[in-house]
Amino acid sequence: MKHHQIIFAIILLMGWMGYAQNQAQESYSLDECIAIALENNLDLKSADLRANSAKVNHQQSKGNLLPSINGNFNIGVNDGRSIDPFTNDFITQELTFSNMGLNLDMTIFNGFRLLNTAKQNRLNRKAADLEVEAAKQDLVLNVTLTYLQVLNNKAVLDLTKQRYEATKKQLKIQEDFYKNESGNPADYADLLGQIANDETSILVSESNLNNSKQTLIRLLNLPGNVTIDTQNLMLDVEVYDLTADEVYTEALQNLMTFKANETRIEAAKKGVSVAKSQFTPEISVFGGINTNYSSAAQLFAMTNTEIVETGDFVTVDGQDLPVLTERTNFEANSISYEDQLDNNLNTVVGIAVNVPLFNGFRAKNNVALQKIQVEESILELERTHLDIKNTIAQVHFDMEAAYNRYESLLKQVEAYDESYRINEIRFNNGVSNFLNYVTSKNNLDNAKVNLANAKYEYLLRVKVLDYYRGVVN
Repeated sequence: MKHHQIIFAIILLMGWMGYAQNQAQESYSLDECIAIALENNLDLKSADLRANSAKVNHQQSKGNLLPSINGNFNIGVNDGRSIDPFTNDFITQELTFSNMGLNLDMTIFNGFRLLNTAKQNRLNRKAADLEVEAAKQDLVLNVTLTYLQVLNNKAVLDLTKQRYEATKKQLKIQEDFYKNESGNPADYADLLGQIANDETSILVSESNLNNSKQTLIRLLNLPGNVTIDTQNLMLDVEVYDLTADEVYTEALQNLMTFKANETRIEAAKKGVSVAKSQFTPEISVFGGINTNYSSAAQLFAMTNTEIVETGDFVTVDGQDLPVLTERTNFEANSISYEDQLDNNLNTVVGIAVNVPLFNGFRAKNNVALQKIQVEESILELERTHLDIKNTIAQVHFDMEAAYNRYESLLKQVEAYDESYRINEIRFNNGVSNFLNYVTSKNNLDNAKVNLANAKYEYLLRVKVLDYYRGVVN
């Protein structure tokens, strides 16, 4: 019995440790979120797989420059009419046959097609690696922006809860007045309506916070039952001292998207060289060594000679005498497998030239298509330049507007805070009416929410600008 109690206690302890560990892992800092996303994100894993495919293609194109060497071997049984591989005669018997060989094929020249293909695949591999880095930059930006959005929604939720608690406190005061019939009954009813309004604001804020957390969970590729509980960072609002043109200049140097597109252009140009090789002759050398075996093969060895009658007669002096001849006798012996392979050994070596004369304009059209691919790659790079430059200009403008709005809201919160303090004292002492009180309260609460939104709106745009500069963390 005691033994079972010990086991049960151990199980409970392990369960508690697992629960405690899960509870400890529910809170993630921004750096931890980024690290988890870089490890788990499915889009990033897809980019890694594409880079691995490009790596394999590059390795194979380098391997194509080497000679091709292949061996072959077979063994079998044939029954019925067939050709004896040893004598090339028709035979009708069961025989065992075997063939083996070693063949070499190597391209000497084909207009540098193999070499240029290897160079093109090397550039494609480099571009794929750069695209992985660009995907990491995008992922870090998205995680950072979503994380800040969670913080923003959490700050707004905290403010709505504070508003709710302040309203509840005031409702308690008015409730006492209402019960004692010493206050204005309308003030108590208005506060009940304000409570309902504050509760609705809390529900909306909780929904926004949950949505932003779910977005972050998807980016991190975490189980759906994991709750992200972020902690506020020390986020100071400071003047951004770089112009939009300065940010764009740094983006040209640091953003991996530009480098990947530039490498794709170089790869497309190599594709043109590969296509042009179809106009040139292809020269290759080949060689081989082969041998075979047949169970029908025999080796005849002389055993003796004897005198035998031929069946003919000659007449001598009226007497028929048989004609005799000397016959040599042979003994058939099977040739061993090893001896046949050695005796039947043959080699071949040669050179092959393939000259393209006419192929339905296939080569010409392939070159034209590759040139179009180059132009498309150049247009894609120009489009990327234009899009990013316009985006940086727009984000920089919005960032400055958010900063100015934040500075203005700071003053507004300060003014509304003083107004609310005065009206709350006056209202509690019966000097002011409820309308003045609730107006100043709502003005202050809305200003605080707007200030929080402006702060994170500014920080979000600063992070976007830093991303374009290549500062991803």
